[in-house]
Amino acid sequence: MAAENLQELFVEELRDVYDAEKQLTKALPKMAKAAGSEGLRAAFEEHLDITRMQVNRLEEVFKSLGLAARGKTCDGMKGLLEEGKSHMEELDGSTLDAALIGAAQRVEHYEIAAYGTLATWAELLGHQDAKDLLGQTLEEEKEADEKLTGLAEMINPEAEEDAEGEENAVLSMPSSRSKGSRSKKR
Repeated sequence: MAAENLQELFVEELRDVYDAEKQLTKALPKMAKAAGSEGLRAAFEEHLDITRMQVNRLEEVFKSLGLAARGKTCDGMKGLLEEGKSHMEELDGSTLDAALIGAAQRVEHYEIAAYGTLATWAELLGHQDAKDLLGQTLEEEKEADEKLTGLAEMINPEAEEDAEGEENAVLSMPSSRSKGSRSKKR
C-alpha cells in the first residue's frame, strides 16, 4: 500500500529503518570477525551493542505511536551489506579493513539520512517523543561515522603500504615470458 500522507510515509519509513537495523545486527558480527585490525573489530562489536539499543529505541517509537513494531524489507541496507560481504570474500589484510570501513561508513551515511528525515517528520507531525528518540539515534550514527573516520586515518595508509609492497614484489618478479607462466592469487 502506498502512503497517502506524511503520517503514513513516516510509519513506512520507520518500518524500513527498523528492518535496516535488524539486518545490521546480523552483519556486524561477520564484519567484526573479518576485521584484521583490533581497533576496527572492537568498533564493530561496540556498534553492535549500540545497534541493539537502537532497535529497542525504534520499538519505543512504535509504541509511542500506538503501533506494533514491525519492519518491511529495507532494500537499501540489503544492497549496502551485500557490497560489504563481497569485500569480505575478495580482499584481505589492511585492504579488507579499509574496504570494511568504507562499507560501514556508507551504512552510517544511509542511517544518518534516514534518522535525520524521520526526526524532522516526527517533529512536523507533533510526535515529540518519537522525535527525541530518533534524534538520539541520529547523534549515535554521527558519532559512529566519526569513529570510523578516525580508524580510516590509521588503516588506509597501511592498506596503501600493502599495495606498494605488493607492486614492488610484482615488479621484481622475473618476466613470465622468460621463466614460464606464473600466476599470483590475489
